[in-house]
Amino acid sequence: MTNTQAPIYSGFNASTTAQEVVGDRDLSGFTAILTGGYSGLGREAARVLAKAGAQVIVPARNVAKAADDMRGIERIELVELDLMNPESIDAFARAFLTSGRTLDLLLNSAGVMASPLLRDGRGYESQLSTNHLGHFLLARRLWPALQRADGARVVSVSSLGHRLSPVDFEDPHFERRPYDKWIAYGQSKTANALFAVGADRLGEPDGIRAFSLHPGSIFTPLTRYLNIEDYRRVGAADADGNLLSTEQAGFKTVEQGAATLVWCAISRQLDGLGGVYCEDCDVARVTSSDSERGGVRPWAVDPELAQRLWVMSERLTGSPK
Repeated sequence: MTNTQAPIYSGFNASTTAQEVVGDRDLSGFTAILTGGYSGLGREAARVLAKAGAQVIVPARNVAKAADDMRGIERIELVELDLMNPESIDAFARAFLTSGRTLDLLLNSAGVMASPLLRDGRGYESQLSTNHLGHFLLARRLWPALQRADGARVVSVSSLGHRLSPVDFEDPHFERRPYDKWIAYGQSKTANALFAVGADRLGEPDGIRAFSLHPGSIFTPLTRYLNIEDYRRVGAADADGNLLSTEQAGFKTVEQGAATLVWCAISRQLDGLGGVYCEDCDVARVTSSDSERGGVRPWAVDPELAQRLWVMSERLTGSPK
């Protein structure tokens, strides 16, 4: 595995948009599955990929609502999928594999953030279940279609929030420790990054490369569970409790937030690399400093921790069968 976790100086930056990343690239013949592709940065990524010629499959729990959100975008297929329901994931993957299509891009963008304590039908904590385990199972079930592609990529949207917590392998579902919605979020985002390390290790012999990324701070529906104190915590509200604008908060626009996801998906600058965590359309540096805004913590790109997570995820999801 070529895992060089250091900037490559791509020429892009935090203000780059997804459309600028695509440029005049022709993606005709590409098939992409993009979870969370009907909302926020996922929708923008789906739009620019489809505009460039890719066929984009967007899974959704509520297909009718997603159809309204995606109206006017061509080359989009909407298919029912619930990432917290293993049976739903199996049905989705089985239908795709039966179609005989190759899968060039698996883009894991769906997620929840800082939600109250909820559990799926297996009793698993919902943020880990949705953000990591659902995507893990989806990738494992779709692996044959990724193998059929010539140079497939698997991309997972992590977050700067991975700094809040490594994976707690002893109590990942908060069965013994007090629940903290931000610690749970951080754990799930660390899992997203470690998943990319593990998926790249497994996939490289078949030409499958995997990446994770921090899209930047963005106002999207992902913030639906946040209260005013949470908004202050992430720098989105002032001392009086007033929400700031995108510009005032120093956040990215949705168009800018989708850029690194699209860059990881299609950039030829990443050929020969894999398992790396990216930000601002570049490979991030490793840092342990709380004073640095960017970068990735060592625990999110550690191959041994990635392997430990892989084994735990196989056990929790029953994959592979």
